[in-house]
Amino acid sequence: MAALNTVKIFSGSYSTYLADLIAKDYGRPLGGYTCRTFSDGEISPIFEESVRGCDVFIIQSTPPPMDNLLELLLMVDAARRASAHYVTVVLPYFGYARQDRKDKPRVAIAAKLVANLLSASGADRLMTIDLHAGQIQGFFDFPVDHLEGTSVFVPYLKSLNLDNLLIASPDVGGAARARNFAKFLNADMVICDKYRKRANEIASMQVIGEVEGANVVLFDDLIDTGGTMCKAAEIILKKGAKSVRAICTHPVMSGNAYENIENSLLEELIVTDTLPLHRESEKIKVLSVAPLFAKAIGRIRDHESISSLFINNQ
Repeated sequence: MAALNTVKIFSGSYSTYLADLIAKDYGRPLGGYTCRTFSDGEISPIFEESVRGCDVFIIQSTPPPMDNLLELLLMVDAARRASAHYVTVVLPYFGYARQDRKDKPRVAIAAKLVANLLSASGADRLMTIDLHAGQIQGFFDFPVDHLEGTSVFVPYLKSLNLDNLLIASPDVGGAARARNFAKFLNADMVICDKYRKRANEIASMQVIGEVEGANVVLFDDLIDTGGTMCKAAEIILKKGAKSVRAICTHPVMSGNAYENIENSLLEELIVTDTLPLHRESEKIKVLSVAPLFAKAIGRIRDHESISSLFINNQ
């Protein structure tokens, strides 16, 4: 019989690659779990060991298709019905986070709906990293531990010893995020102002600020098709920059993203492993967030603050 408040870590089908690393860094193997799929596509998650009285951590990113989110919800429900003491959802990538407001009439706020679903499933806590908008934390009525990718990116960027470093936001909406990142590197910042006619298609872009002679690093929370980053790199280099790199926490990498990056003027694209890459690329550098999540799980277990994991407190 499991001891009271024993920590058990489980992974949904999508995030096993990252969950294995998190469990290894934490010092405990992943719990036994299978997800049956019926002939009609219906899924049925099953925990293969007792979770009664345990603090359960369920790791699963939720990019499309919706099966990833549904599996996570069913796992939380199964853990709750199996008398788990406390259920924490570890969401490395929060799918649908970009739909966080009504930007036009008659549209859904998908991020809020996902938050409601997680609450209804019985989750007690959420742990995630670099949400598309920090305000999404307010969609939840239970604690949210919002980790920051800066603690992974800043040491790597410092190791490159780039002179005349300049941080760039690929759009006006990400200016606050880029400014915060620039602060840790004692660097200045510029902004790329873009206009879209439709999703994933840029009509025009201009750079606000001086980039001549600088080593520029574009900073954003995710990269999807890569169109914005590639266009920004092209414009910045035309304005006299020495080099352009891009840093994005979540490598969504849909459509022609790999071709766009490989054919771009970017020196490299630096991402984390919150989402798996579908193929390798010489231009893509992957930094793992597994140690960060493992430390956060340990602090939650011990009822300690996780603020010490933020780079401004290190």
